[in-house]
Amino acid sequence: MDAQGRGRADDIDPADQWVLNPNTGDYELRLQPSAPQSPVPGPRRSARGAGGASTGNRSAPVQEPGDAPGGVPDTDVPGPRRRRGAPAPAEPSPGRRRGRTKPKKSKAKKILLWTGGTMAFVLVAVSTAGYFYIKHLEGNVQTTDVGSAASSSFSKDEAFNILIIGTDKRTGEGNEDYGDAGSVGHADTNILLHVSKDRTNATALSIPRDLIVDIPDCPTKQADGSTKIIPGTTGVRFNTSLGQDGRDAGCTMLTVKAATGITPNHFMMADFNAVKTLTTAVDGVEICLAEDVDDPDSHLKLSAGTHTIEGETALAFLRTRHAFGNSGDLDRIKVQQQFLASLMRKMSSSDTLTNPTKMLSLAEAATKALTVDTGIGKVSTLKDVALELMKVPTKNITFLTTPVIDNPAEKVPATVVVHPTDAQPVFDMIKDDVSFTEVAAQKKEEAASVAARLEGTQSSAADVRVNIYNGGAEAGSAQETLNWLQNDEGVLKSSQLGNAEETLSKTTLEYSPDQADQARKLADLMGLSGSAMKPGKSETNDQGLPAIVLTLGKDFKGAGVSMTAPTTAPETVEKSTADKTVCAS
Repeated sequence: MDAQGRGRADDIDPADQWVLNPNTGDYELRLQPSAPQSPVPGPRRSARGAGGASTGNRSAPVQEPGDAPGGVPDTDVPGPRRRRGAPAPAEPSPGRRRGRTKPKKSKAKKILLWTGGTMAFVLVAVSTAGYFYIKHLEGNVQTTDVGSAASSSFSKDEAFNILIIGTDKRTGEGNEDYGDAGSVGHADTNILLHVSKDRTNATALSIPRDLIVDIPDCPTKQADGSTKIIPGTTGVRFNTSLGQDGRDAGCTMLTVKAATGITPNHFMMADFNAVKTLTTAVDGVEICLAEDVDDPDSHLKLSAGTHTIEGETALAFLRTRHAFGNSGDLDRIKVQQQFLASLMRKMSSSDTLTNPTKMLSLAEAATKALTVDTGIGKVSTLKDVALELMKVPTKNITFLTTPVIDNPAEKVPATVVVHPTDAQPVFDMIKDDVSFTEVAAQKKEEAASVAARLEGTQSSAADVRVNIYNGGAEAGSAQETLNWLQNDEGVLKSSQLGNAEETLSKTTLEYSPDQADQARKLADLMGLSGSAMKPGKSETNDQGLPAIVLTLGKDFKGAGVSMTAPTTAPETVEKSTADKTVCAS
């Protein structure tokens, strides 16, 4: 390297130029800035090729004084001849030396340079291979365009809901004993996974396949790019929301929203082979049995106690119905939840995360097993989803089943319907991002601080001045609320001012400090929580007087309907968490 033009190359280890980015987990090449070029050009030399022929100005390496080509030991190089009678060359200026002898590198430093250079090359090779491997993984993932049923992208800063669907389609070798013969792939196993905005907790809500629901009209993308509307049906099993009459996963997502009021943002769908490949990739999943199992239908035969199962045995365990409880689908759901909890523990364990072979096998298996919506169809996005989920402690991941009762329309119960009282609080807690488990003390303190906004004196209804806006509720909600407040609650100083400038997911009540008593009264009338109250600024009403601002969000349920979200699930709802091992029985 030209030391005069670029500085001391032997002071930089190439390996030091590769830096781990903690935000991405990838190595990045960060080159040191080059030293400024010397304003004084060095003497031009001509390089001689074989036989002494001049090579002119071609890019032959320029050597420093003292360097010898081809590794020949250093020798004294004579200066240029001068003609007889010519004046002697001027002495160099003080402080400048005519030549500079480059110190020889130590053997240890040469080894370090070779090692560093090799490391840099390896890192470049690995990063290049990593790029092609990611492209390979993206080739594994199958996507379905479900249009507006799913979000167009994934947000790492918001709560999110992913609908996990397991189909009963008999794809792959060795699956003849499972599912329904000739099935188009119904929604056999369904779990709505909600991950909280602050990543302190998550909820996995199982939806029974035999739940009676109304399936809405569903737009589906056709092979030629056109859109076909699949007509909706009423009073049918939930599992027919997929596959039946050409319905795709977007139809299942719309059915979940219609049945629960919860909007899925994305979906992930897998078939029987996914269970085999994923469990094999992590070297098996530990399960616990309260008693011996010998099921001739699923061919599962295991003794009581703990077992590590994978592949065919893992699939048989999940498909077994007649060995647990009352041999129904609800008991099988409990077994599936226990299995998924164990799989989560295994996948997040240090034994898996620090084992490159397992991680590569898991990445390969997961991408081959999944079909997802286009919003999360890239491997980089799936990685983001996984990293966000990994932030949630397993002790705060709750498994529960949609509260149901036997279908009263059937003499011999074969299907179920949503529980008339217990289901709605569960749905509301998920919609309002409320944890089913105890969370950190800091969050409790924050919740207590917010709840304190409701404490204190309240004005009379007649003294409340409020401007009402529609910020995402159904059309007409602002006028409906105005009528209710004036006619039923005596809030006569209220005005309806149309649509808000922005759409809100939750209803808010903004007020200035001197209007806190009015805000507390209105919050009490509407059943608003402390989190809906936003201390800040007020605005003037149509008479020029200060008024608090009520903006109805997407969570608005109707005039006079309390908006206080439940903070605990009904006692009848069974729950389990991912950190605990439960024996199937």
